[in-house]
Amino acid sequence: MTAVLVIEDDDRIRLALLLALEDEGYDAVGAATAEEGLRAQRRDPADYVLVDLMLPGLDGFECIRQLRRDDDVPIVVVSARDETHDIVAALEAGADDYVVKPVAIKELTARLRALRRRARAGVAGPGPAPVPVFAFGDLEISPDAGEVRRAGQPVPVTRTEFRLLCELAEHAGRVLSRQQLLQRVWGYDLGDERLVDVHVGRLRQKIERDPATPRHLVTLRGMGYKLQR
Repeated sequence: MTAVLVIEDDDRIRLALLLALEDEGYDAVGAATAEEGLRAQRRDPADYVLVDLMLPGLDGFECIRQLRRDDDVPIVVVSARDETHDIVAALEAGADDYVVKPVAIKELTARLRALRRRARAGVAGPGPAPVPVFAFGDLEISPDAGEVRRAGQPVPVTRTEFRLLCELAEHAGRVLSRQQLLQRVWGYDLGDERLVDVHVGRLRQKIERDPATPRHLVTLRGMGYKLQR
């Protein structure tokens, strides 16, 4: 049975999430503090971790950092905080997804399933033919090697950033809407399109010489994003 660790200090919300997840067939375990959750994950690792940001003592951001240092477990933030800077900070800390409360359990479990599909795709065996290296000026993206380089130097990117960059590279010169990217990269039919915007902004900081006036990863207002040479 798939195990989910819920780190949430509000007893009512934690219990509701645990019961709802169990009804959906998950083995759900709760923790009221970050410290308790970290101990639980080290003792008996769950397949997914849900984390609130506003925790007593060690906050959710530091909890995510420590979880990420220990292992590669998928982490989903479930928080009432919906400001873009909170989403950015959580993703930079190491979270894989961000859901704003109140959240419907069907949406949450759909996101967990999407995370599982993405994880499986990441460990799938090699295809019948190698995927070519995509070149955009001095920017190189190698899907097979899982590498991004600029001017010959490696560029550190997260798993999600890499998937997003590969999706745009495979459709170079074409505009992909935020909804298309949510479906293709995150596996969501519906979701917060700010996830796309946040990841695009972070990628620009890493791959563009001048992120304020991007040359390769550009926005077409009202339409979406494209990667161009």
